[in-house]
Amino acid sequence: MRNVSILIFLFFVSGISLVSGQQSEIYTHNLSDFDNAVVLFKNKQYQSAQILFERIKHETKNQDTQADCAYFIGICAIRLNQNNADELIERFVTDYPTSSKQNQAYIEVAQYYFEQGKFPQALAYFDKVDESALTYEQTEKFTFQKGYAYFTAGNKKEAGNYFNKVLNSKEFGSQAKYYLGFMAYEGDNYKEADKYFKQVEGEEKYADKLSYFKADMHFKLGEFQKAIDAGIAAMPKSNASEKSELNKIIGESYFNLQQYDKALPYLSAYKGKKGKWNNTDFYQLGYTYYQQKDYENAILQFNKIIEGKDFVAQNGYYHLGECYFKTNKKQQALNAFKSASEMDFDKKIQEDANLNYAKLSYEMGNSYQAVPDVLTSFLNKYPSSPSKNEIETLLINSYITSKNYAAALTLLEKNNTAENKVAYQKVTFYRGVELYTDGKYQEALAMFKKSIATPRNEKFTARATFWKAETEYVLDNFNEALLSFKQFEGYSQAASTPEFKNINYNIAYAHFKLKEFEQAGNYFQKFIDSSKDDKVRLNDAYLRLGDSRFVTSKYWPAMDAYNKAIEMKGIDADYAAFQKALSYGFVSRRDKKIEDFTKFLQNFKTSQYRDDALFELGNTYVTENKTDLAIKTYDQLLTEFKNGSFASKAILRQGLVYYNAQNDDLAIAKFKKVAAEYPRTPEALEAVSTARLIYMDNGKVDDYAAWVRTLDFVEISDAELDNDTYEAAEKQFLQNNTKQAISSLSGYVAKFPNGIHALKANFYLAQSYFTDGLETNAIPNYEYVISKPRNEFTEQALARLCEIHLKKNDYSKAVPVLQRLETEADFPQNVTFAQANLMRAFYEQKDYGNSVVYAEKVLANPKTDNKIKSDAQIIVARAAIQVNDEVKARAAYAKLLTIAKGELAAEALYYDAYFKNKDGKYEESNKAVQKLAKEYSGYKYFGAKGLIVMAKNYYQLKDNFSATSILESVIKNFATYEDVVTNAQTELDSIKAEISKTNSSITN
Repeated sequence: MRNVSILIFLFFVSGISLVSGQQSEIYTHNLSDFDNAVVLFKNKQYQSAQILFERIKHETKNQDTQADCAYFIGICAIRLNQNNADELIERFVTDYPTSSKQNQAYIEVAQYYFEQGKFPQALAYFDKVDESALTYEQTEKFTFQKGYAYFTAGNKKEAGNYFNKVLNSKEFGSQAKYYLGFMAYEGDNYKEADKYFKQVEGEEKYADKLSYFKADMHFKLGEFQKAIDAGIAAMPKSNASEKSELNKIIGESYFNLQQYDKALPYLSAYKGKKGKWNNTDFYQLGYTYYQQKDYENAILQFNKIIEGKDFVAQNGYYHLGECYFKTNKKQQALNAFKSASEMDFDKKIQEDANLNYAKLSYEMGNSYQAVPDVLTSFLNKYPSSPSKNEIETLLINSYITSKNYAAALTLLEKNNTAENKVAYQKVTFYRGVELYTDGKYQEALAMFKKSIATPRNEKFTARATFWKAETEYVLDNFNEALLSFKQFEGYSQAASTPEFKNINYNIAYAHFKLKEFEQAGNYFQKFIDSSKDDKVRLNDAYLRLGDSRFVTSKYWPAMDAYNKAIEMKGIDADYAAFQKALSYGFVSRRDKKIEDFTKFLQNFKTSQYRDDALFELGNTYVTENKTDLAIKTYDQLLTEFKNGSFASKAILRQGLVYYNAQNDDLAIAKFKKVAAEYPRTPEALEAVSTARLIYMDNGKVDDYAAWVRTLDFVEISDAELDNDTYEAAEKQFLQNNTKQAISSLSGYVAKFPNGIHALKANFYLAQSYFTDGLETNAIPNYEYVISKPRNEFTEQALARLCEIHLKKNDYSKAVPVLQRLETEADFPQNVTFAQANLMRAFYEQKDYGNSVVYAEKVLANPKTDNKIKSDAQIIVARAAIQVNDEVKARAAYAKLLTIAKGELAAEALYYDAYFKNKDGKYEESNKAVQKLAKEYSGYKYFGAKGLIVMAKNYYQLKDNFSATSILESVIKNFATYEDVVTNAQTELDSIKAEISKTNSSITN
């Protein structure tokens, strides 16, 4: 049996040899090609090797050779980075599952990617390797490389598992320990990290890195001196990025050791993360400067802390406030303390910031909220504060200094204690003056009465009494005004008030309005005797003294007063000259009257009294029987003032002159002219009546009747009924029985629409409706009056119609009536009224060109008071803003600033700041905003707009904190003003976008 087995074995061996011999003979050339391909592969000529392997694979029938070729083709593809390399390897694995090179294929691909630094691709192939099939040498390399691949992928757990397997490896042990230490360091496990780092610190290649890590670890462990020592040691061996971080570690370590002088150079040398600092970085450098008392540099750093909502930010803002305060930048300090006070990370800092914010609000003003609110808020929040008494005193004073009287009054009326009575009296007084300035007279009167009713300070009681009188005067309550003025005069403190110097003038006017002309004259004389500096009032006092004496028939004293006014060459010199000439007629000096009126006509070519003078001169010539000169003078009047108020009277007078001279034909011609051109006027009625006498005298009754029938305002048959009906209605009107007058007059107008008294009846009916508050009902009757030729009621009717349309804001109807009033009015106050309201009406209709034309007319009038001048200047300014005429707007707002009060002053101040910002005068612009906040804090809209300008100023001045904190406060505190908030948000977004380029704490 043994021999048989041997034979079988020998046969088997012989068979193999036979087959091998046959293959060797057939494939010798092919195997030579395969060997050549392997040589090319080993020489890294992958492209040539791959081509040769592909040809051999295609030509051979041997599966092992095909498998080997497929393996090498895939490996070449990997080496050549061909797109289908993965597919080739996967195809090799799929097509030749029994190939011995399958595991090796995965290893080689994985290690190739690893060496190329393509760790994700390497890890993908490492995962496919059958680790159990690896040799010992392969296992160490594979384990380390797979661990490192996991490390780069951020999978520290798996990385740690693999690194731990090669800790004792001679080749990879030190690297594994280094990376295990590094992962522990990154995980803040400094004890573990130190253990591994110590095992490799003797190796030169890790020395540089380990010194940086040690510095950082010591710092994070709070071992600041060790961190400093390690950091300084590491500095020379570090790259730029590491040096920046080491500067931060060393600087912050010195900072924590409170060695600020040593910290400064290192903190300054820090470059930030990717070129950006965060709020903590800015805080530490800022605080370091602060400790060195270098407040300007501290400010530069602290104000870069933006959007801070943590302990660091609160500290930063608080110390920023201190730095600003120490450098006398109190407005900026206010903003910084405000921000610190709104955070509660440190309660003590919050309280102190609140205290400083409250004090600075009192001193500087506060645009965000009323100063009394700020002070009251502090007292409510910190009732046991050691500063309580100080703040309570400031609270009382703030009611006056902040000028936010409306808000102050609200607070005082909620806490109207005995201690607050002094403040209450002052606040009600100043609020009254504010309301008076704004034209809210009834509300002002109520305030003055409240002030008087709280008599804690006689000086304020006296002043409130004076302004109560002023208000009563404006409201036409002249008796009450006179009584109040005299009460004011009786106070012992009155003489020390600014109002006292004009008291005689005011009392005089009250008497004058009450038609108590004797007393009025005496008080005007008292004022003249005691006041020589106020030229405007002095000139007016002479005029009114003259009027008072004139009315009481004391013509020579009247002329003396008028002469004084003429000598002053002031406003209304033409009026004084007219009145003086008129006075000569009353002392039977008609020659002087004629002489003075003649001089008047020569000297005052454009006077509004010129038509009066011509009419008076004509009348005087008639009295002197100089009828030719009278006719000539009346003709001059009709030439110069064809549509004037004296036109109908002048023609009538001419007719009467001819009638008295028995020149009937000329007289009749004049009378007919009056009746035809001025129907329904009193002159027309007199002309018809006088013409009737001429016709009767000449026996031409039929001619008279034929003529009268052509006149629609004379109804012969109904004349008696017409007169009776009218007289009954007029009686009710004259007796102020308004409702009965309305009933009777409307009855007359309905029955006699073209009656003899239709003009007067329509006017009286309109007046009655107006008095009774039925203003809309009055419109048709006033329109009837103004539709007729110029008459004695035209001007009054035009003025009333204007009032009605303006009250309804119906500018389209108001404008044409105002334009007529402007051109037809005899009273200068009506001309001023028309021009001022045309100015407003055109502005409201967005007709800015005409609004400016009328505003300039108003400003050119020397008699315009400051309130109307303010209105005119604001119209010019606003219109200029609307049409982008910045030059005119600047000039107008600058003029407005010199005369305006209240809200207009606030608006002018805002634009003062606005234009200074545009001119790059940022500090001056801020001063204007500060004044706006302090003196006009009640006008929140312009205060909020001013804050946006201030923010823009601060941004240009490199004060990022102030700029952003102001804008954020505007957005938070002024939500009711949508346009302001939108503007603030736009500015804030723009500023933050710029700041975010250097501050990593900013989210934009």
